[in-house]
Amino acid sequence: MSEAFLSGVPEGLRVLVTAGAGGIGRAIAETFVAHGARVHVCDVSQEALDDCLAAGTMTGSLADVGSESDVDHLFEEVQRHLGGLDVLVNNAGLAGPTAEVEDIDAEAWCRTVDVNLSGHFFCTRRAAPLLKQNGDGAIINIASVAGRLGYASRLPYAATKWGIVGVTASLAKELGPYGIRVNAILPGIVEGPRMQRVIAARAEASGVSYEAMEQQYLSRISLRRMVSPQDVADMALFLCSRHGRNVSGQPISVCGNVETL
Repeated sequence: MSEAFLSGVPEGLRVLVTAGAGGIGRAIAETFVAHGARVHVCDVSQEALDDCLAAGTMTGSLADVGSESDVDHLFEEVQRHLGGLDVLVNNAGLAGPTAEVEDIDAEAWCRTVDVNLSGHFFCTRRAAPLLKQNGDGAIINIASVAGRLGYASRLPYAATKWGIVGVTASLAKELGPYGIRVNAILPGIVEGPRMQRVIAARAEASGVSYEAMEQQYLSRISLRRMVSPQDVADMALFLCSRHGRNVSGQPISVCGNVETL
């Protein structure tokens, strides 16, 4: 997206991005900063957080969104650094276990639900009063194409991503009268080191080359290409601009049209 097109982003937006020190979250945080926003991030990794904050362009907190007390402390920090909130980006999430249903450990199930779903709830519950004070604002929930397709052997992950889509639709109705827009972004197969590791592991397990396994993944995408973290960040920015002022309650896939998982 061009800079001119995104000129509709208000100056000085106060933005919280969870799990904002790496990957998609960091791309979102840095994109908002580049368009004049004041950004606070949280992350569970102190190392990643230190690296993200080194440039001095945003503030941050060490926090696990699956912990209610951590979220309470996080919002104390948000209030201290930003003095309020205009945009919440619920980005934090776990991949969860890869196993058939009978082999999924209950603790792994609960941990995935705690971070991926309860974390969204804890953060939104604290953010909603701040957004209502403004009579405007946006909540962006990062889900996944697994939240519209399902994902064999990834039940906890897929279940929570479907849950996020339901949370989004419900909150859009509840918060819309206060001028608050709520949308979900559903990324597809995201390029980068994590995906490279996944492809390499699957290639080795299947006894095929990396290139052959990569083509298997790309064959499931109509556009035959992966998306980047920046693609997701651009959509988040669009939803907070004047161009997205009437978009709410929507699960928006940024995926090149993934046909199956």
